[in-house]
Amino acid sequence: MEEGAGLLKVIVSKGRSLAIRDFTSSDPYVVVKLGKQTAKTKVINSCLNPVWNEDLAFSVKEPLGVLKLEVFDWDRFKFDDKMGHAFINLQPLTSASKLKRALQLTTGETKLRKVAPDSDNCLLADSFITYLNGEIIMDVRLRLCDVESGELYVTVKWIDHPTTPIHVRKC
Repeated sequence: MEEGAGLLKVIVSKGRSLAIRDFTSSDPYVVVKLGKQTAKTKVINSCLNPVWNEDLAFSVKEPLGVLKLEVFDWDRFKFDDKMGHAFINLQPLTSASKLKRALQLTTGETKLRKVAPDSDNCLLADSFITYLNGEIIMDVRLRLCDVESGELYVTVKWIDHPTTPIHVRKC
């Protein structure tokens, strides 16, 4: 991970109605990319409705750019098959982070912003960005593109690193 001002956690929860790429099923996994950083989930064998519940983390200066998610079918003896892709524009998360600082939120739960499906994302439904005890959280349900079917359920969390150093007092 690179030095940054925060941590972007991506929790890949599950997939639903994924495409068949083997004879009757698929062995899906998800590759998540943010800039030059890449992480991937484990492979779930013979499953079109996989549950990963995996936390992937990216250290970044700000939650900028586009988070890309690609689903593949793992194959032992040939290249892995594409099963669709989705993306999330992180700009609403950046705006919510600035709003959190302006409101000087420190504890509790506050809805900061609503994000509607449009051409800048692959959302299937409205998503809300919420501040909850130090984390800015966005739960999303994504439509996979360039494939006959498939959805991903993902949670994106932005956690600011402290801006001031912590001083340790020696006794």
